[in-house]
Amino acid sequence: MCVNIDLMKEEDIEAVLTISSLSFAVCWSKSSYIQELTNPVAKYFVAKIDDKVVGFAGTWIVLDESHITNIAVHPSYRKQGIASKLLEELLSHCKRQGCVAYTLEVRSSNTAAKALYEKHNFKQDGIRKGYYEDNKEDAVIMWLR
Repeated sequence: MCVNIDLMKEEDIEAVLTISSLSFAVCWSKSSYIQELTNPVAKYFVAKIDDKVVGFAGTWIVLDESHITNIAVHPSYRKQGIASKLLEELLSHCKRQGCVAYTLEVRSSNTAAKALYEKHNFKQDGIRKGYYEDNKEDAVIMWLR
């Protein structure tokens, strides 16, 4: 299986929306993703197998910090290292842009995502109480410095 990581383009957004709806309780709208393509601080990547989008990841780069907005892989393609490849490409890109710190929030119940970030040396560094709108679940703040 050959996974290619590319910058997200507008024609990728429908597949990204599908993956998002299968992965997150609260999804971004199509217009939000379209807006991100022209947002000067945003950078989004897609993972493709045979030109089919199977995952995506995004970040906002502000000064020398990256705030990872989301990473998701289609359920049919999980546990194959695709999220790691996306995260590695994202971190690489951010480092080339001068980032020295990387942060994100993750649901406290999302053990798979926390394990992914810990595998890449992110450390838990706080809690945002009631952060998620759908169920008021806490978010774990993670940093890589």
